[in-house]
Amino acid sequence: MNELPLRDDLRGETPYGAPQLDVPVALNVNENPYPPSPSLISDVAAAVAAVTGSLNRYPDREASALRADLAGYLAEFERVSFDSSMIWAANGSNEVMHQLLLAFGGPGRTVLGFSPTYSMYPQYCRDTFTAYVTEPREPDFSLDPDVAVKAVRTHRPVVTLLTSPNNPTGTALPLSTAQAVVAAAAEHGGLVVVDEAYAEFRRPGTASALEMLERHKNLVVTRTMSKAFAYAGARVGYLVADSAIVDAVRIVRLPYHLSAVTQAVATVALHHTEELLAQVATLRAERDATVEWLRAQGFTVADSDANFVLFGLFDDRHAVWQALLDRGVLIRETGPSEWLRVSVGTAEEMAAFKSALLQVTRG
Repeated sequence: MNELPLRDDLRGETPYGAPQLDVPVALNVNENPYPPSPSLISDVAAAVAAVTGSLNRYPDREASALRADLAGYLAEFERVSFDSSMIWAANGSNEVMHQLLLAFGGPGRTVLGFSPTYSMYPQYCRDTFTAYVTEPREPDFSLDPDVAVKAVRTHRPVVTLLTSPNNPTGTALPLSTAQAVVAAAAEHGGLVVVDEAYAEFRRPGTASALEMLERHKNLVVTRTMSKAFAYAGARVGYLVADSAIVDAVRIVRLPYHLSAVTQAVATVALHHTEELLAQVATLRAERDATVEWLRAQGFTVADSDANFVLFGLFDDRHAVWQALLDRGVLIRETGPSEWLRVSVGTAEEMAAFKSALLQVTRG
């Protein structure tokens, strides 16, 4: 690319993405392992057929029906009520985050994160010419509220990124910590974004930052339908925030960014919520059993409220990763250098993972 007029800050960069390999057991990108049910497939097919006759027209650029249905989902299953004007939908929570930084980031502005955390955050900042700074988490991957507040007051970020459950560690964030950070950010007019991509998998009693929204105008909560709703291929994410923040994001969104087909199939999934959340309960139980098993085998395991587990410690994690791959099991090299992350799959997939891991590490 040296002959192309590529931006200097992009030279030498490679596209983001985990390996996409054809293996018997793929447990590397935190997908829901359960495919759509026959009834969901039938309803999706009918919804797509219904909109196909009008694909010569642009979709609803405000995604009004979908936003209303998302509000209904949150009211019924999260017990929090929001007007649809406080909800915004886009192509995955990735696009939601990108739009937020297009609206609120930019040259001379800073975003604060807490490492280790989601590896896309620096790329959102790079793409929007926003500085990215991080402060370390505690050894158990929790976030000390005093450290976090000090970081906010030191860096004065335009956006502070909190992740609950955190990726790649699975660590949930107490609301008291989030409240302290939101209050500190408000002192200089900064926003706080709580990324809750894996929120539906949290353990009972773990609160959502959605409960804080009515009291804090500088708070944004982002979510996705990729994980709990088993809709990774549909690419639907959303945010909940004060309507003024939604209006700011609407300024930078691309025209008609969410296709009519995407809006239709997302609405169908929301009408199957009870069925899909039943799968989530199964995955929670499998996650907890995996954590217990790994610890019984002597591995160090981070507490997880997500649909994945971070475990170690390995002198050469790549060698372990490769040996598992050689046995048909694909997991993820991510996070601190001595750790590996495994997504929670079906009982059969987890059995294959456990068998392969013992072969690799016990001989």
